[in-house]
Amino acid sequence: MICLWPDTYGHIHESCCMLVKFIVNSVLLGVALAMDAFSVSCANGLNEPHMKHSKMACIAGTYAFFQFLMPMTGWFCVHAIASYFNAFRKFIPWIALVLLLFIGVQMLCEGIKGCDDEKIIRLTPHALLLQGIATSIDALSVGFTIANYELNLAVAASLIIAAVTFCICISGLYIGRKAGMLLAGKASILGGIILIAIGIEIFIS
Repeated sequence: MICLWPDTYGHIHESCCMLVKFIVNSVLLGVALAMDAFSVSCANGLNEPHMKHSKMACIAGTYAFFQFLMPMTGWFCVHAIASYFNAFRKFIPWIALVLLLFIGVQMLCEGIKGCDDEKIIRLTPHALLLQGIATSIDALSVGFTIANYELNLAVAASLIIAAVTFCICISGLYIGRKAGMLLAGKASILGGIILIAIGIEIFIS
């Protein structure tokens, strides 16, 4: 009689190790990609220290959605139109720089004009959309990192990245809100400076 248990156990152990490695790698990738969104979340919290929890969830959810969408878009481009995607990659830092500079300068100028009466410049849906694109567009390149994944694994990795992004951005909004209450009318100025700095950092790196 031949015993198959050792082979079966070894196969299960190997599968579990691969699953753990996949999850850990996806979480670490999510943390790395979420840093820009975290900084922008802090800036938004600074700008609107009395932001409602529902709006915080909406903002973090928007960033998470784009952090899911961009790697999947990159994965699709690698598999379908790799040559065109390679040509487009060089424009990614420029797009992020322009979008964040536009939003940051606008926030900075409005903060300077409204700082005397402690006016709050609220985040509009249009500005939130631009922020979501700007902070996640570099994740397009993650399509190369996960290019060897099957579709189901690529979706799973992107979902983990999105979940990590949501949690990190929620914490950033809370941190920004607390700091914004202390800084009062100067908060939007600092928020604008942070956005400009993030845009420059993305472009340089």
